[in-house]
Amino acid sequence: MSNSMKITAGQTSTRTLADLIRAMDGQRAVTITYVDSKGDETVRTIEIHNVLTTSKGGIVLRAMCRARGEMRTFSVEQIVAYTVHRIRFVLSVPAEKEEIPLAHLARTAQELVELELERDYPEPKLALAA
Repeated sequence: MSNSMKITAGQTSTRTLADLIRAMDGQRAVTITYVDSKGDETVRTIEIHNVLTTSKGGIVLRAMCRARGEMRTFSVEQIVAYTVHRIRFVLSVPAEKEEIPLAHLARTAQELVELELERDYPEPKLALAA
């Protein structure tokens, strides 16, 4: 994986997500350019620990932010550019104190697809006749 800046508007969301999951799996730091809910653009270096989906189908990253030293949530849709670095994770992850109000937890793209399919097409549960 190269150290060059990738502009998310210039590639598919699948490619962006695959690169970010690969960085998480390899425990590589990622610098993102992120537009927050107020419209402010910030640059953060993060260590991605989880890829989750929201109940509305959005994809978010749970990552340690090196600037804040805390676990933060970043919407993949709001990442406008990113660089995957060769440097490894250095921050310790604190224990989660509150339940994350997100629908699923997936560590790979395959798990994410399986969880989404399970949510959209649940298998019917069989009931035994009395």
